[in-house]
Amino acid sequence: MSKTSSTSGLLLKIRPQEAILIVITMIWGGTFLAIHYAMTVSGPFFFVGLRFGAAALALMLFSLNSLRGLTWYECKAGMLIGVTIAVGYSLQSIGLQTISSSQSAFITAMYVPMVPLLQWLVLKRFPGVMAWIGIVLAFSGLLLLAGPNGSEVSFSLGETVTLISTVAVAAEIILISAYAGKVNVKRVTVVQLATASLLSFMMMLPSGEKVPAYSDYLLYCAVGLGIASALIQLTMNWAQRSISPTRATVIYAGEPVWAGVVGRIAGERLPGAALLGGALIVLGVIVSELRIRRKKKREALAES
Repeated sequence: MSKTSSTSGLLLKIRPQEAILIVITMIWGGTFLAIHYAMTVSGPFFFVGLRFGAAALALMLFSLNSLRGLTWYECKAGMLIGVTIAVGYSLQSIGLQTISSSQSAFITAMYVPMVPLLQWLVLKRFPGVMAWIGIVLAFSGLLLLAGPNGSEVSFSLGETVTLISTVAVAAEIILISAYAGKVNVKRVTVVQLATASLLSFMMMLPSGEKVPAYSDYLLYCAVGLGIASALIQLTMNWAQRSISPTRATVIYAGEPVWAGVVGRIAGERLPGAALLGGALIVLGVIVSELRIRRKKKREALAES
């Protein structure tokens, strides 16, 4: 009886917002392979600009009434989040030109255990025990991904750029949580998507990237991913109004797993060591978000 009750209690802890985030995470994981293929017909900045331009336009069509009440505070919030999106996704797309979608997804997940480390370096906030364990696990996994054959560990350009992109991804999650509940979700999402699109197109000039030749696949992929991006960003902004960053991050940890599943179905075959590395990164992500609660543990032991 007690076993059934505890199981039911666990199931009830998954709120509707969390269930929707899990579905969104599955969709998010599947986008890595689509971007990987898109990089064969387009440069990274043009594709990211087109993708988020389509996302902004799609959401704008359904938010015309809401946009009339746009405030400067919401505009600032959307622009800040949009900058992190442009930087993160552009660097990620650059990396996907030379590495597989599965590798990219697992490396991107490094943003979670990196956050406490960055807080220590920048804000002098020393990470807790579980954060350190998560950092060690994730870093060990990263080394296995970078040197899957065991001969030597060497980070390729694609892996290095993707690793750098995780800083922007972490900043995006933090900013969304900081502004959630203080702004109109639709208005801020439109601004952040439009900002990401405009900034990505602007980056084509200093990088020397050319506008690619027309391609049906590029158009369909950009529009499809644009709609998916609008859905993902809107849902993240909505759900994180009532879900803590910790809970949201643990859910997002499933994203590289889904990307790996999709990549596997598409024919990507990572070496065994690389798969182990990916598993360690995901484990590190989850462990880094756990907290030791000694008081509750003592109370549970006393009751037993």
